[in-house]
Amino acid sequence: MARSNGTKGRGRTSGGNGPGAPGREARPRASAAAPESARPSRKGITARTPSPPLDLSKIRRYRLASRKSLVAHGALGRAVRAGTSFGRFFQGLPELLAGRELRAAVMAIAEARRARRGVVLGMGAHPIKVGLSPVIIDLMERGVLTAVAMNGACLVHDFELAYAGSTSEDVGPGLRDGSFGMAEETGRFLNLAIREAAPTGAGLGEGLGRVLAGTKLKYRKLSILAAGDRLGVPVTVHVAIGTDIIHMHPEADGAAIGATTLRDFHHLAATVARLDRGVFVNLGSAVVIPEVFVKALNIARNLGNKVGDLTTIDMDFIRHYRPGVNVLRRPTEDGGRPIQLTGHHEIMFPLLFAAVLEELGG
Repeated sequence: MARSNGTKGRGRTSGGNGPGAPGREARPRASAAAPESARPSRKGITARTPSPPLDLSKIRRYRLASRKSLVAHGALGRAVRAGTSFGRFFQGLPELLAGRELRAAVMAIAEARRARRGVVLGMGAHPIKVGLSPVIIDLMERGVLTAVAMNGACLVHDFELAYAGSTSEDVGPGLRDGSFGMAEETGRFLNLAIREAAPTGAGLGEGLGRVLAGTKLKYRKLSILAAGDRLGVPVTVHVAIGTDIIHMHPEADGAAIGATTLRDFHHLAATVARLDRGVFVNLGSAVVIPEVFVKALNIARNLGNKVGDLTTIDMDFIRHYRPGVNVLRRPTEDGGRPIQLTGHHEIMFPLLFAAVLEELGG
């Protein structure tokens, strides 16, 4: 007798063609009431009928004359002709976006100097490396720049230009064998000059400027530090220990560096305390100068000095976070104007101050 496991014939019809037949898949039966717009497709994706087209004849429009436009014919640039003077060229720039901001920067600097307000230049070392030292010194001589604040790397390039007439080494090859930054003259001269300045009570910029101005170095006229000593224009140096090559040399004295650069911070705070309605320009410093400036400004205001209605200008070929907040936004939140001019230092800085001199009449 055959045994039954209770599954024989389960789900099968007598003809073997029912929904449970081997090799067959159960298929749901379409409901006659299913809407056309939601019928299932063969792959199980819901298919829908297209939406009805929009009636574009009902679009609302306005007259062009009623609209405020951002670009008007009077703001357009003018064609440049051969032999055009700088003044005509500058006036022919579009009065739009960066062209408008550049004009605002020019007028702010010119108006500050007419009113005998300060124009302070804060800078990283890159402007020196791209050849701007003669331009900066000329502006100090003309009285356009009333103070200069440098980061520590500026010392290296300022000295090397004065000493050798050249600067800026190729870091990669020297880093491979450990010779990067090890020029003996640079490390010895600067560190010993800092040591010499420390017990005199001088700031770092003042002390080095005095030493450089007193040398017979062939190219000392290229030194911004020496120019500051010669002209009586304050030049301060703001050092972060370990960031500059001279800190790797055996003559480096942390106490001397710290004491002299702290004095320079206090000197800068005193300069900023007199900067009401003046101008601060940050040229190519992404971290140190923006941080130093905002602290100097805070000290000045904390001691009761009115320092407002500032024009702050950031100039770099890349837009960075700290200049954006510590030079532009925060110092001008209660009045003043932030201006950001983005472009290569070796082009934008001479362009800006050529226009300033044009405005001031030379």
